[in-house]
Amino acid sequence: MGWLRTPRVFLAPGLVLILVAIGGRFTLDRAGFVDLAWVDLRVIGLIVALVVLAVDAARRPHGLTAPRPEGWLVATMLFFLFQIASGLWAPHASRVGPQTLDLVLMSVLTLAYYFYTVGDPVAVARTTFLLFFVAAVVFALAALFINGPGEQGRYSAFGGGPNVFVRIEILGVISAIALYLFTRRILPLLVIPLFLLAAVLSGSRAGLLAGLAVGAAGLWRIRRRVHTGFVVAAGAVTVATIAVIWAFAPPAFTDLFQERFVEQTVEEQYTSDRTDIWAAAWRLAVEHPLIGTGLDGFYGTIGVNQAVEYPHNYVLAVAAEGGLAGIGLLTAAIVLWARTIRGGTHPRLTTLAASSAVFVALSSLFSGDYYDSRLAWMFAALAAGAAVTPAAAAAGLPERVREPVAP
Repeated sequence: MGWLRTPRVFLAPGLVLILVAIGGRFTLDRAGFVDLAWVDLRVIGLIVALVVLAVDAARRPHGLTAPRPEGWLVATMLFFLFQIASGLWAPHASRVGPQTLDLVLMSVLTLAYYFYTVGDPVAVARTTFLLFFVAAVVFALAALFINGPGEQGRYSAFGGGPNVFVRIEILGVISAIALYLFTRRILPLLVIPLFLLAAVLSGSRAGLLAGLAVGAAGLWRIRRRVHTGFVVAAGAVTVATIAVIWAFAPPAFTDLFQERFVEQTVEEQYTSDRTDIWAAAWRLAVEHPLIGTGLDGFYGTIGVNQAVEYPHNYVLAVAAEGGLAGIGLLTAAIVLWARTIRGGTHPRLTTLAASSAVFVALSSLFSGDYYDSRLAWMFAALAAGAAVTPAAAAAGLPERVREPVAP
């Protein structure tokens, strides 16, 4: 029974939590069971995850924990609670019930993943990036060989939109890099061309732009440690990636690239009406500066008449529906989180998780509603948990996996 006393974390909590996070909103009516449309699998999944996580936490040895700076977590929970409470003054047409459920589930997901991480940051990070790597492969193959292009010629998989699909694929790229640092094996890097091909086929300009921004920031961060050999290798990988994409891309790739990225973006400067939607959200924020219009107030005031679901910008949505109070709480959570992860005890794990969180956060400035930001909060919890867990707490653990070492 020695396995009950070992501090290593179970796989089950992370597996279930990641399945819930990736699966998104899924009720049984989407599977054909119309009479069971009220069954939300997210709720069932989180209940199972919490039970397994409680068992996992109970078997962890006592006396290895130390006081942790968790002010960011308190600020984050206060932010979510304020958003839920703002449903009290939301317009009549607002969808307060579903939005409240989304926020409750997202807050539980964030808390659960943080407390899962502090059990063993190295093992949890390795599990997380492995599962996201596998998910990116499955999504890419499903999009290419099962789902195919949608009405606009854009690819996605498993009922999710292209903007969700591109996030999974770019997270797959980050996961491949993380697995290489963990294992020092080049195999995960060889799958990156598949992820990049799928990301381009999604047609999501915002997602690709966010990925480029995070990648550029990562290169700038390591600029002083980059050697000539690394530059040559990176150039060779880039050329090989382009060659593989060009050789194996489906026939629709050229048409999609020409229409979506050249004609619409460069020549026509088409923004999918984002600027008009953002302007409407900004007007609401100005008209209701203190506490906003309330939860889902954008839809209850504007979207219900114009068939627009949400502002497609996380910050503008918070400003319009939460006012200065909501923006203040969100800012406090972000600032405290940034201070928490700075100079942590597992810097490379923290950097990988923070890069994933920032990527999803940047993508949320162009598409998605509150719940679509769940992966950003989940990776933020992973980064914070890795940063605040003392290295001494893991001393003496048997067969412990090592933190990845930079090349």
